Amino acid sequence: QVQLVESGGGLVQPGGSLRLSCAASGSIFNINTMAWYRQAPGKERELVATITSGGSTTYADSVKGRATISRDDAKNTVYLQMNSLKPEDTAVYYCNADRIWHVGGKSRDHWGQGTQVTVSS
Repeated sequence: QVQLVESGGGLVQPGGSLRLSCAASGSIFNINTMAWYRQAPGKERELVATITSGGSTTYADSVKGRATISRDDAKNTVYLQMNSLKPEDTAVYYCNADRIWHVGGKSRDHWGQGTQVTVSS
């Protein structure tokens, strides 16, 4: 069974930085596009950043220039480095894997359980 587990969230002061990690566990051969989403209280879930298996990245305008998404395929892990954090970055951050090839076959649309990021003084 494939699972995604996020870590690295917490409380940070405005202007600070955080590095989120999301590790996929299981007997995995390949993962294509991975992404980070976030959901603030009372708001819809929004896409923050994506990274393809080839390393191409996209970012939401709200985080462009402050966020960097990266991946380590040897560890089946995706990262999100967030700098110059603002109170409006406060949300639960979720990672997503579009397609995962594993010993059981191929499956789609995997989500982690989320990690809370709170930006406050």
